[in-house]
Amino acid sequence: MPSLLRDAIRVNGRDIVAATNRDFLDLIGQYGWSTSLAAAFEPHERAGHTPGRIILHQRDGYVVATDNGEIRAKVSGRLRHEAGEIGHPAVGDWVALSFGAQERTATIHAFLPRRTAFVRRAANSMRKLQILAANVDVAFIVTSLNGDLNLRRIQRYLAAAWESGARPVVVLTKSDLCADPEDQAASVAALEPGCPVLMVSARQGVGLDALLAQVGRGETCVLIGSSGVGKSTLVNAFLNEDRMATQAIRETDDQGRHTTSHRELILLPGGRLILDTPGIREVGLIDAEEGVSAVFEDVESLLQACRFTNCSHANEPGCAVKAAVQSGALDPARWAHYQKLTLEAAAAQHEQERAAKAVERRRLGALQKAYRATKRNDRGAAD
Repeated sequence: MPSLLRDAIRVNGRDIVAATNRDFLDLIGQYGWSTSLAAAFEPHERAGHTPGRIILHQRDGYVVATDNGEIRAKVSGRLRHEAGEIGHPAVGDWVALSFGAQERTATIHAFLPRRTAFVRRAANSMRKLQILAANVDVAFIVTSLNGDLNLRRIQRYLAAAWESGARPVVVLTKSDLCADPEDQAASVAALEPGCPVLMVSARQGVGLDALLAQVGRGETCVLIGSSGVGKSTLVNAFLNEDRMATQAIRETDDQGRHTTSHRELILLPGGRLILDTPGIREVGLIDAEEGVSAVFEDVESLLQACRFTNCSHANEPGCAVKAAVQSGALDPARWAHYQKLTLEAAAAQHEQERAAKAVERRRLGALQKAYRATKRNDRGAAD
């Protein structure tokens, strides 16, 4: 494919005008394309590939936004083979494409390095990792002010959000269904001082402007939360249209019904982007030591105040944690949750190291196999 700096790009038999990089920037700049991304893309451009951003991921492939419109795409066999589970493209990724002979189809050959990545361990699995969203600036942790409110789950989301590199914002939806939303919001705010906690009611149109103000022009936010907490309703409210399917909460248990079945990056008025995801009730922490420390900064300070550096926080004298629990300064449940998250993060790190070693063993085995095959061929040629 011709360079993006030339007068035109011919794709699928059509000329797409792209006289300069500036013109090209104007075509996909609404999805966050920038001069820094263009610089990172130069090696792929030289290979004849076209940039695009993944805006939809379903079981049968991807939809990618490009200068030529929205294109259906699939991962190349080589990329699928070389990428580990965590290396597959995700919604929000900037990718390098080649176009097929059929109209509006493409192949994804590579993706640019991610600025941020929201990663979780798949539910009920220590081995399978999953990227929920890539290149996200703000992580909206969405939970409803009814029967779904769970402070421990919010802490897990906060830890994972901090570790992803995105700015976390806690969003408390359905405030019109809560008898005392202010008290509930205060209890959530106490989890992480300094993290914005916003109450909204999409049905009444309350709090939406303050929520959008957290996202700058050209920035991407992601909605993370359990099924039925109102993520799709928020998207519809931002768009002022019923684009995403929603269902009413169940009267029997005050819980929402799951509606979103895929991840989708959506353009919002004002030059913002929002990523809606399926509901997630279990968040596994991947490399989340820093994220846990950010959420439990008070506990980390107590750990530093213990008399012994190797304190187990059980029976040692001078244990600041034990003293704080006994005096009521540290909630025993908060301490127990901190221990659970740190153990989980350590286990995830161990599993990741084990998987990396397995990949390296396979790589060395393939090299040895290729070397032996080369030697056999050389001997055969000599004979």
